[in-house]
Amino acid sequence: MPQTDTGQTIKAIINGTAVILAIFAVSMLMPILGFFCSLLTPLPVLYYRIRLGRSTAVAVPMAALLLMGVVAGTLTLDLLFYFELLLLGFVLGDLLELNLPIEKTIGYACGITMFTGLIGMWVFTQAFQAGIVELITVYVSKNLDLTLELYRSMGMSEENLHMISNSRDAIGYTLVRIIPALCITSTIMISWTNLLLVRPFFKSRNIVVPEFGLLTLWKAPDWMVWGVIGCGVSMLLPLNAMKIIGLNGLIILTAIYFLGGIAIVSFYFEKKRFPRILRALLYSLIIFEQIALFLVIGLGFFDIWLNFRKIQLHKYN
Repeated sequence: MPQTDTGQTIKAIINGTAVILAIFAVSMLMPILGFFCSLLTPLPVLYYRIRLGRSTAVAVPMAALLLMGVVAGTLTLDLLFYFELLLLGFVLGDLLELNLPIEKTIGYACGITMFTGLIGMWVFTQAFQAGIVELITVYVSKNLDLTLELYRSMGMSEENLHMISNSRDAIGYTLVRIIPALCITSTIMISWTNLLLVRPFFKSRNIVVPEFGLLTLWKAPDWMVWGVIGCGVSMLLPLNAMKIIGLNGLIILTAIYFLGGIAIVSFYFEKKRFPRILRALLYSLIIFEQIALFLVIGLGFFDIWLNFRKIQLHKYN
């Protein structure tokens, strides 16, 4: 390899590692903004995985993870979280080279990430001599305490703080039992978001990757409605285990229907040629406003029967 190419490769690895560490630093120092920034952790890994190739790009997440471990000083669940995000970016890069449909790309990435996460949790149970449920319960309890402190520092009224504090045990109990759905849902959403965000970087470098077709025309499979019905029935049964399974399933399906709803919204944004600034404001409203969020989920769900884009498909194409 020429010296210039070697120098450029080393520079790319350093740049990729620096970007990841910057995201990590923001997530540690700025809790609210940092949480959203941490979801972009797979982005630089995905970009450099495609740009540098598998054997070279692996140095980027490895170097970043090593330095994160040095900063953390010990093995923590937060470190496992960032490991999973780094792995997700790398796996997405591998899957992009296989030219798979977006459903399989995200599905396989989610499966691989969840499997390695289970292995990571098993390592934690061996290291700390505790069960998985116990570890998760302690972790959730700790983060609920941190959240209460954050609300207090933001000036939330004592009445609301007292109400949240009284519901703390119930919230913790529920969160621990829907952790599987939260992990799967977050992986799906993070994968989708990072795949969309990385495309402009690839285009600027003339890197050819799958376009996945017009994502504004994407919709959830029709058969998935039976999953919603099955999960709903499970929640009506007098068995706590079945109710938990049904609740987890509904959360996952809701995320998928949300993506279908967002595709419909994006379709009309492009059709009506909404300005980018207005689109950004409306997307932000959807994310932060619960009513708008549920409306989008409803669009994705009822699109099975109403087919909101049917009349316009011919003109759009």
